[in-house]
Amino acid sequence: MLVISGLVFGLAVLGLILVLLLRRQLREKYATLWLLIGIAFLVLALFPGLLVGLSEALGVAVPSNLLFALAIVLLIGVALHLSWELSHAEDEVRRVAEDVAILRAEVEQLRSAPAPNDSDSGTQSNPG
Repeated sequence: MLVISGLVFGLAVLGLILVLLLRRQLREKYATLWLLIGIAFLVLALFPGLLVGLSEALGVAVPSNLLFALAIVLLIGVALHLSWELSHAEDEVRRVAEDVAILRAEVEQLRSAPAPNDSDSGTQSNPG
């Protein structure tokens, strides 16, 4: 029963990722990571002995503890990556806001400048 529920969950995660990709709601650089996680989840659901063997090789007494430790490491990595992306986005937003402020100042300066006069063009009309 556990293997079946693991398979269903893994397939649901992979299906959700593919739907989000097709709707362009998830960028490819993030989708790659989540696809790898979904595939790893499917492999562990199909072959639960892999987790047992890996936990024995690493000296972890209970395989589920290894799974939780790997999940925590993954979540810390995702949080760190998203913080890095957010920092870059904030820098970009600040730079664009500065550019917009400069352009607005230039537009206001152009609007407040006096319009060129037609009489300065060298052709003067005589009234009379």
